[in-house]
Amino acid sequence: MDIQLKRGLLDVCVLKAIKNEDSYGYKIIKDMKPYVEISESTLYPILRRLESSNMLTVRSAEHNGRLRKYYHITELGLKRIEEFKKEWEEILSIYKFIAKEDCNE
Repeated sequence: MDIQLKRGLLDVCVLKAIKNEDSYGYKIIKDMKPYVEISESTLYPILRRLESSNMLTVRSAEHNGRLRKYYHITELGLKRIEEFKKEWEEILSIYKFIAKEDCNE
């Protein structure tokens, strides 16, 4: 898969994983696992990129004696999910065109 396309898809997947409640790295990976495999080495750069794009915020809280970072989606992150849904319609249309069988063959 094209790396830029995959990158964009994973960004939206991470946003969706934290849409309904704040979450932390390991839980995000666990929540996404039924749909897409993502490693820590892939997730954390995505989280930093989304934070720098103001699509999520980060807070630290103590958990079992250790600091854990919790990620919260912002209005801009919610907007990105909605934009993606609209873009996906166009992607599906393009896929249908490419995948359709030629009638003349």
